[in-house]
Amino acid sequence: MPSSSEEWKKIAIDYNKIWNFPQCVGSMDGKHVVIEAPILSGSDFYNYKGTFSIVLFAIVDANYNFIYVNVGCQGRISDGGVFKSTGFQKLMENSTLNLPDKRALPGRDKLSPYVFVADDAFPLSPNIVT
Repeated sequence: MPSSSEEWKKIAIDYNKIWNFPQCVGSMDGKHVVIEAPILSGSDFYNYKGTFSIVLFAIVDANYNFIYVNVGCQGRISDGGVFKSTGFQKLMENSTLNLPDKRALPGRDKLSPYVFVADDAFPLSPNIVT
């Protein structure tokens, strides 16, 4: 995972170049990995798709390279719930990801934060757009 503002900026440059999305520093999502039901697990791993699973939560850069992965959460937990339990979320919440300072988007004057893009299973926040 990037540890400096400069490393995050390099990812943002790629997002802008490849996807025309300025100030984006990652795409996040969850994926259910089907498993056999663990013994005596009840419905802990049973998901909304009707199978037993664990959840892989990942963040990728503009070139689909993984920059953060968390795997093993019970399948009954939503993507947003998995995100809330990650160390990454805690770093984001505490503003210790070392994201670059806000800056104006092209053609604008108002300062905007660097963001991660996600689907609507994730909470809106200053650094997450859905």
